[in-house]
Amino acid sequence: MGDVSDDQVVEAAAASFEQRLGPIDVWVNNAMVSVFSPIKEMEAAEFRRVTEVNYLGYVHGTLAALRRMLPRNRGRIIQIGSALSVRSIPLQAAYCATKHAIVGFTDSLRCELYHDKSAVKAIVVHMPAMNTPQFTWVKSRLPKLPRPVPPIYEPEVGARVVLHAALTPSPRREYWVGGSTVKAIVGQKLIPGLLDLYLGKTGYKAQQRDEPDSPDRPNNVWDPVSTSLGAHGPFDGKSRSFSLEAEVSKHRGRFLFGCGLVGAAFCARKMLDH
Repeated sequence: MGDVSDDQVVEAAAASFEQRLGPIDVWVNNAMVSVFSPIKEMEAAEFRRVTEVNYLGYVHGTLAALRRMLPRNRGRIIQIGSALSVRSIPLQAAYCATKHAIVGFTDSLRCELYHDKSAVKAIVVHMPAMNTPQFTWVKSRLPKLPRPVPPIYEPEVGARVVLHAALTPSPRREYWVGGSTVKAIVGQKLIPGLLDLYLGKTGYKAQQRDEPDSPDRPNNVWDPVSTSLGAHGPFDGKSRSFSLEAEVSKHRGRFLFGCGLVGAAFCARKMLDH
């Protein structure tokens, strides 16, 4: 276990991994912390800590991976993004800002890889609300226990897309997991002002459960929380185990080809009818 905000720790972990298990071909950046709080109640140190883990942690991981992948001219760096990488919501300003920063950093990296004619790939997988344990240990100033904004998906839905991005011969630059992710990204491009109003009205309640929270509940902003909760959070009964949008994102070429065939068949039928 190590703190990804320390670049030397990340570098040492990468070196140790290669020494014991061999060359790193796929590197997935996924470390995160968050604070559920209005901005006016946040502390500067909290913004700094979230940035150090979420954004600089990805930077440190990417640099460690590049040191090994570039000389071999192969490898994939997968950044776990979010619908919140494109469309921010209230009460998670620090988290949303770092997710935006990761996308900007990765876009720059892709340009440089293209310039250098490198075979190393940088891929972003944008996730929806996921049923992970983070909502049991995230720091919060809200009166009620935090929760992801519905619809919620089981972690296996996102994991299957990450595995696809790692193994497919020709990965896409971005994958969108879940219908809510598609709506958030497209909505931000088309109606950002309306989303400001909508999320300002609904975003507070949507991120809280009915149970009261305790200010003494352990959180992982500064130190790890001792737990053995595994991959799933407390929302199994409310989470979806399949995403059509994720499957389309993985196989967009086949989907468009199929739609083209259906469209051609429909047009041919119409022509024959006349």
